[in-house]
Amino acid sequence: MTFTLAELAARVGGEVVGDGTRVLEGVAPLEDAGPHHVSFFSNKKYRKAFEASRAGAVVVEPDAEVPAGRTVLRAPNAYLAFAKISTLFHPPREAAPEIAPEAAIHPSARIHPSAQVMPLASVGPDAEIGARTIVYPGVHVCEGARVGEDCLLYPNVVVRERCLVGNRVILQPGCVIGSDGFGFAFDPEGEGRGPRHFKVPQIGIVIVEDDVEIGANTCLDRATLGATRIGRGSKIDNLVQIAHNVELGPLCLIVSQVGIAGSTKLGMGVVAAGQVGIVGHLNIGDGVKMGAQSGIMSDLAPGEAVSGSPSQPHADWLRTQAALRSLPELRREVKELRRELDRLRAEKEKKS
Repeated sequence: MTFTLAELAARVGGEVVGDGTRVLEGVAPLEDAGPHHVSFFSNKKYRKAFEASRAGAVVVEPDAEVPAGRTVLRAPNAYLAFAKISTLFHPPREAAPEIAPEAAIHPSARIHPSAQVMPLASVGPDAEIGARTIVYPGVHVCEGARVGEDCLLYPNVVVRERCLVGNRVILQPGCVIGSDGFGFAFDPEGEGRGPRHFKVPQIGIVIVEDDVEIGANTCLDRATLGATRIGRGSKIDNLVQIAHNVELGPLCLIVSQVGIAGSTKLGMGVVAAGQVGIVGHLNIGDGVKMGAQSGIMSDLAPGEAVSGSPSQPHADWLRTQAALRSLPELRREVKELRRELDRLRAEKEKKS
């Protein structure tokens, strides 16, 4: 598949500076790109790589400084434009309508004729697979689960019983939709057999709305009662734990190794950076941003930006970190002041 630069510019709403007739065959990093590749530049750290690149064209911001003679595509949002160009060269896989003989399909399951179910996948009783959805080997869609249209379920995904997955959802390898929530009631008697943790049945479900992507080995726990819900267009990275009855609003970004405890509610467009931990039963407002490794222990108002553990306003956290770096010097000065104070006290006592 090839495009001229002018064709790519028309597709992404950009402007060509240089040779718009140049034929391009793919995308590549600045360092590796050749005359038939499109590359991308926006971070000043890569300025030297940009200037030295052999790329046939480079996508840049509208105000980027461009070396003389360099062919570029200026776009209002260069990163988004490059993403769209890359998608043109690497379009999503389309389903090849078939159910492999090696797949285990319950007679009561409903699979759309345009869907693809690969060998060693299994679809349980009364489960449903929507149009043009691709189900890879090792996937298990349990009893009564529903998977919508144009979804991708990569190898070893599990969608447990009665859970609902919307349209255009991507489930990366090994993620689990609807594992049991972590709910136990302490029983001091244990029916005569001694103390025990009595399992609370997790009889709710998980609802994954449209256009969500969930990363590899991420686990979404089913609700104790009701539903754990992932809002439309949210993106969840690898190795994330979302507990029972959590609700994510639309367009949230949850980065790797985040843990969200039970019944916490996140509003629209919330961003949780890597390794954020959020305790249960909180309300996190729309547009909140949580820095990496933040420990969230109280409600956050819409638009707040916090960092640290326990979390604090991001600006305060930056000042705290700056102060921490000066602690050794401050400690030395305090010791010197104490010695001087002791000397002055001793002199005063001698005079008295």
